[in-house]
Amino acid sequence: MLTVFVALSVVTGLLYPGAVTGIAKALFPSQAAGSLIVKDGKAIGSELIGQPFSDPRYFWGRLSATAPMPYNASASSGSNLGPRNAALTDAAHARIEALRAADPGNAAPVPVDLVTASGSGLDPHISPAAADYQAARVARLRGLPLARVQALVIANTDAPLLAVLGDPVVNVLKLNLALDAEPRR
Repeated sequence: MLTVFVALSVVTGLLYPGAVTGIAKALFPSQAAGSLIVKDGKAIGSELIGQPFSDPRYFWGRLSATAPMPYNASASSGSNLGPRNAALTDAAHARIEALRAADPGNAAPVPVDLVTASGSGLDPHISPAAADYQAARVARLRGLPLARVQALVIANTDAPLLAVLGDPVVNVLKLNLALDAEPRR
């Protein structure tokens, strides 16, 4: 009995995970390493985990439901707040007020993904509508033509998987890095 336990422990605890990890690193090296985004030789984030942006010169992502720090991957979870929960309503209203304060001239309806967290609380993407909502503010504060910012949004929009599964999404970190790479005006 002890021999079977040790043998299965070695197979399922060492050999199988080692083989799967080795295959993943060989076939999908970027994904196996966490889909890290590297700038100047330093990892600055992952394509898979959102980051907090509150400076109005940047595009803002979805709210994070993780605590105590936002976008804490070790605390991934939804808020578990129902649609009638006052805390959820208050958080949505506070986010709408922050968006309106950052761009007082924008009277367009605020896209829902800018005022709600995703199921994991870590979503790195926003909808193209959420990016469009913010484009004029970002262009104005950065001194860029609106058409240039809209082109960056389009360039950083990912199509649905196999062109039919899901909706187009914009990776906020990659879009903000593209903005930072733009020449200063």
